[in-house]
Amino acid sequence: MRAGSIPRKSWQGTVVAIQPRIRLTRSFDERTHTYLGYALRLDGAVGERSGEFLVGIGPAAHARHRPRAGDVLRGESVPVGDPRVEPVDFYKTTRLEVLTRAPEQAAPPPPWLRIPPALAVYRERGHRRLDSRTYEAKCRICIWGCRMPVEMILDPWKPFLEVRHRFETFCYGPKSCALYRPGPTRKVPGRRGMTWEEEDWVDADATRHRDDND
Repeated sequence: MRAGSIPRKSWQGTVVAIQPRIRLTRSFDERTHTYLGYALRLDGAVGERSGEFLVGIGPAAHARHRPRAGDVLRGESVPVGDPRVEPVDFYKTTRLEVLTRAPEQAAPPPPWLRIPPALAVYRERGHRRLDSRTYEAKCRICIWGCRMPVEMILDPWKPFLEVRHRFETFCYGPKSCALYRPGPTRKVPGRRGMTWEEEDWVDADATRHRDDND
């Protein structure tokens, strides 16, 4: 094993949910997204640990295997180095294999449990903020939900010196979803104690091209 390398862990489990794996960078009133791939929420075992865990896969692996909730998968992944910038516990997945395919979703949505679309679809749809309690209670298994690690750059002239981290939850789903709750507006810290509030018009602008049922 190379010096400094982290050994991979073998895992196997049933897919509870698949959501986009996206990192958000904030710099006061500006924001950018990094589309990393997909987050698989699994119920199974990884190494000697059993229960639920989150595994990150890339867009190519998702396109090749097209997993959905209920599938049984196995693979090998590396523990995440910095949990502040990743929404999963393990990533850099290899040897991904689908052992059992689940049937199509029988119950009508929400939540939506089908095979998630390409990341370009999420980018085109845009998101609205989602209350974190609503996400945990009702949306953590939906393909349109997303829990993003957020890097907040307080001073754009010192981007590597003044950075804070947190997680935020978002919804890419239809505006008519009966489960949706926006929660409080988000506040972003800036230089010299300033704060910017991301008000409702930001969400409205990001999703204005979609009708209520899209």
